[in-house]
Amino acid sequence: MQRISNLSIAVMYVMYFLAALFGYLTFYDGVESELLHTYSKVDPFDVLMLCVRVAVLTAVTLTVPIVLFPVSQWAGGQAARPMGGGTDGADGLMTLPQVRRAIQQMMFQSQEFSWPQHTLIAIILLTCINLLVIFAPNILGIFGIIGATSAPCLIFIFPAIFYFRIMPTEKEPARSTPKILALCFAVLGFLLMTMSLSFIIIDWVSGTSQHEGSH
Repeated sequence: MQRISNLSIAVMYVMYFLAALFGYLTFYDGVESELLHTYSKVDPFDVLMLCVRVAVLTAVTLTVPIVLFPVSQWAGGQAARPMGGGTDGADGLMTLPQVRRAIQQMMFQSQEFSWPQHTLIAIILLTCINLLVIFAPNILGIFGIIGATSAPCLIFIFPAIFYFRIMPTEKEPARSTPKILALCFAVLGFLLMTMSLSFIIIDWVSGTSQHEGSH
């Protein structure tokens, strides 16, 4: 399995490298964030580019069910299994199945797997993703949102909240100095996250990112 993963990563790396290399050699500074759209500006009805777009659309369409629903991990009523020890992510990187599993653990922890729950969560996740794809000026905005939310959570918010919840009140009362400082640390993280997201949204609304290239 590791050999298959290594081969897949190597093949994808070569494909993306060649696409980026020839895209830059073709357009130089005129290349945009979406390479296929850059080629389409030259000839919108080019047969080869239309075939590539259809291939990408087919790959995404066939990949979504596999990424969204790993059947092997949910067969036999495994939805109530505790988080951790999963194999559909690596080194803490949250994949779409893990996000869906986390939502089911929070909302339907004591229930077994059911198709209505899975369908509802899948529709909500895909709707959010499609809204980001439609309204985000470019991919840099998506990375900006991920960084503006995950970094404050991992650095400021989660450690402070975990310390406040895990530390027993017998050792550290709720009004003790360390716990007050932990809450202040979490509030600082919320402020930084709100400020970063505000700057990103203002950048989108003002149209500054669209001058740098859009999809």
